[in-house]
Amino acid sequence: MLRIHFLQQWYALSDPAVEEALYDFASMRRFVGIDLGRESAPDETTACKFRHLLEKHGLAKTLFEAVNRHLHNQGLKLSQGTVVDATKNRDKARDPEMHQTKKGSHWYFGMKAHICVDQATGVVHSGVTKAANVGDVTQVGDLLHGKERVVFGDDGYIGAQNHAKAKRGRQWYIAAKRSEVKAIEDETLRELTEQIEQIKNIKASIRAAVEHPFRMIKRQFGHVKARYRGLAKNGAQVLMLFALSNLWMSREYLLAKTR
Repeated sequence: MLRIHFLQQWYALSDPAVEEALYDFASMRRFVGIDLGRESAPDETTACKFRHLLEKHGLAKTLFEAVNRHLHNQGLKLSQGTVVDATKNRDKARDPEMHQTKKGSHWYFGMKAHICVDQATGVVHSGVTKAANVGDVTQVGDLLHGKERVVFGDDGYIGAQNHAKAKRGRQWYIAAKRSEVKAIEDETLRELTEQIEQIKNIKASIRAAVEHPFRMIKRQFGHVKARYRGLAKNGAQVLMLFALSNLWMSREYLLAKTR
C-alpha cells in the first residue's frame, strides 16, 4: 500500500485513477508486487483509507525524516548553508483553512509550502505548510536546523534574522527589494547600494537551488494545486512529495553507491 501511495504522488493519481492504473500498467503492478493471476488490485476505497491512516498518525513527517536519515547514512550530510523559500499552491474550492495573498499583481488563494534546502546537496531538510496569507519570513525559526553558518533567501525574507534563534557567526544573505533601492534619493548612496546588491546577487545562483524541489514536485510529479480540503491533509501530501523529490534528486549518487 505504501508503494501504491508513492505511485499516486509520482503520477498525480487520484484514488480511482491509481486503481485503474494498476490494472492497465504491468510496470506499476511489478513495482507494487501484485500478480493479477492470484489477487486483485486494491480498490480506490483501500487507497483512500491507507492515506487517512498515514495522516492520522502523522507518518508523512516520519517518512520524510526516514528518507533524510537514509541519505545522511549514505554520505549526503548537511552542510552549514541553508536556502529558504516558499511557494503558493492554489485551490479553487473555498476551504476555510485556506486564505488569499497577493504576489506582484496576482492574487492567490490557498496555501504555501515553506522549505529549507541544504546549500551543498539540494536536499530539503525541513518543510511546513501554512495558509497563503502567512508571511514567509515568520516561518524561518521553524525551518532552520540550527547548525547553519550561512542562510540565503530572497527579498521575502528581509528581517529573517529577527525570527530565528540567534547564533554567533551566522551570516544572512537576503536580497533587497529592487523598488526600495531605486527609491533612494541620494545618487551616491543609491549607486553604492546597487554595487552592494550586485555582489549579493552573485549568491543568486546559490539561492536558485531552493527552486529545484519546487520544480520537481510541480513539473515532474504534477502537483500544481492543492488536492484536499484542510491544511493537515495537504501538508502531509506535500511533505511526502518532498521526501520523494529528495530521493529523486539524489538518485545518481545513490545508484553509484550500489555499483
